[in-house]
Amino acid sequence: MKASDLPNIISILRIGFVVPVILCVLEGFYGWALVLFLIAGASDGLDGFLARRFGWTSRLGAILDPIGDKLLMVAVFLVLVSKGYLPWWLVSVVILRDVIIITGAVSYHTLIEQFDMQPLFISKLNTVLQILLVLAVLYGLTAIAPVMPAFVNELLIYAVFITTLASGIAYVVGWGRRARKAVNRREST
Repeated sequence: MKASDLPNIISILRIGFVVPVILCVLEGFYGWALVLFLIAGASDGLDGFLARRFGWTSRLGAILDPIGDKLLMVAVFLVLVSKGYLPWWLVSVVILRDVIIITGAVSYHTLIEQFDMQPLFISKLNTVLQILLVLAVLYGLTAIAPVMPAFVNELLIYAVFITTLASGIAYVVGWGRRARKAVNRREST
């Protein structure tokens, strides 16, 4: 193992946190779920920092990192909606956006040309808001937590909804423009 493998190892460990977080929520161990989710969320920032800071980027890391993020977020969103702590319409929009992004990326890569997926600012903001929403919900469910005003979760729910729509639209528009340019380049040669 080399130091440059550390971001990939952290991403793999984050994927390993999915099942324990889900089990903690299902069993009502919300404090533990909160702690594990915090660790998993911090690991996302840490692997990205290490990769950028030291140039420890790799093709595998570019695949593992978003997979780890999506597995954790989608699984936690699904279990929170199944327990009635998040609205189904929000989780549906979040999952639909992810399906559109993945389908668009695979389609573009297959039909147009190879590319490296670069997250947009609005997508990064959406991820941060999704994490904050899950943290707020889990925090509110812990027995030792002071009561958080209800408007905090409502505000986060709508912020996640708006940024989810905005980032989905931004990706579709961006791929459309990129595809049009690629087709025009092909036709002019």
